[in-house]
Amino acid sequence: MENNSDKDAALKLDNQLCFAIYACSREITKLYQPHLEKLGVTYSQYLVLIVLWEREECTVKELGEALYLDSGTLTPLLKRLQNAGLIDRKRSTQDERKVLISLTTEGRALRDKALPVPGCIKEKTSMTQDQFGSLLLQFNDLLDRVHQANVQIEKS
Repeated sequence: MENNSDKDAALKLDNQLCFAIYACSREITKLYQPHLEKLGVTYSQYLVLIVLWEREECTVKELGEALYLDSGTLTPLLKRLQNAGLIDRKRSTQDERKVLISLTTEGRALRDKALPVPGCIKEKTSMTQDQFGSLLLQFNDLLDRVHQANVQIEKS
């Protein structure tokens, strides 16, 4: 038989996985902030640039899928990156419904300035390479599981 303290424990903030992830995400983003200010980009813009540094060019849809963002969130972000001279946006010649996103010369050059950032962040967490790698695998696994659960919910 479950007692009241067990029931109450389920609703304690310290027992909420969602809160631990949320708070950790906010704290990690704060660690990035001084580094990204030097680059002249926000954390969200940095994530877009990371995808483009990997792929060179992709559609808005592909970018949204990679970052788990909808086009309503992504479009203003891309406009700001374009206004900053870091990306180009153009319609696909094969399919005018698709907007292709690519890096400008300035956007590609920013990659070299950003190279030290991940190492600085890892250093600030005081984690070993093994700890960092293990945690990353666990979070990616959790992300896959949660995403699949959301896909199932959307289908039903």
